[in-house]
Amino acid sequence: MENSKPREIRAAEVTVEVKDAVTGEVFRRTLPIDYYETANALRLIAEDAHGEPSELVFYTNFGLKKLRDLTGGGPDKDPCGGHSGDK
Repeated sequence: MENSKPREIRAAEVTVEVKDAVTGEVFRRTLPIDYYETANALRLIAEDAHGEPSELVFYTNFGLKKLRDLTGGGPDKDPCGGHSGDK
């Protein structure tokens, strides 16, 4: 394998490490959370208290910019440099 960054990272569980603010004690927990990361976003999928699927998505700045462009919220620029659509 090359020394390049992976295009995506997937895992069926995550390990969380926290340091208690009062005691300074460190705790580690491995949790059944599906983890999916790309250059665009980090997506965490698990079950809520009722056993229903629940997910959190954290967009990177790069991913947020792409999402804005895809939904028409980006700048009004012609990426092709001359296709105005006027005929």
